[in-house]
Amino acid sequence: MENRVGEVMKRFNYLSNEIENAYHEAALKCGLSDSAMIILYTICNNGEECLLSDVTQLSGISKQTINSSIRRLEEDDVVYLETLGRRKKKICLTDKGKLLVKDTVFKIIRIENEIFDSWTAEEQKLYIELTQRYLSDFKERIKNLV
Repeated sequence: MENRVGEVMKRFNYLSNEIENAYHEAALKCGLSDSAMIILYTICNNGEECLLSDVTQLSGISKQTINSSIRRLEEDDVVYLETLGRRKKKICLTDKGKLLVKDTVFKIIRIENEIFDSWTAEEQKLYIELTQRYLSDFKERIKNLV
């Protein structure tokens, strides 16, 4: 069969899935759903607030899932939405949310930083360059996918 998955691609797929599973396990250990973790992580990546459109764009999660998760976070007094103009909304952490991210998201970020800091600058650069190259090439090639 000409289009079978090669051994290197199998390994790549396995590692990609295992990374996703590890993040899922981290979210569960923090008492968060995957979508809540991603939303809170995205907010923290931008400070203490983030445009809703940025979360949608950067997360890869459907708008419906994001909106459902944000509603739950609002009900739990973790975030609140602020309207900016006619069409934009900003997600902001409440005081309770700021405490929550210290016990959850910041721990994940610290782990990620420790891992990257244990690599040489050359290893970090190579990893980022190859990941970016793979992503760019993949996006370019799927443009013509039927």
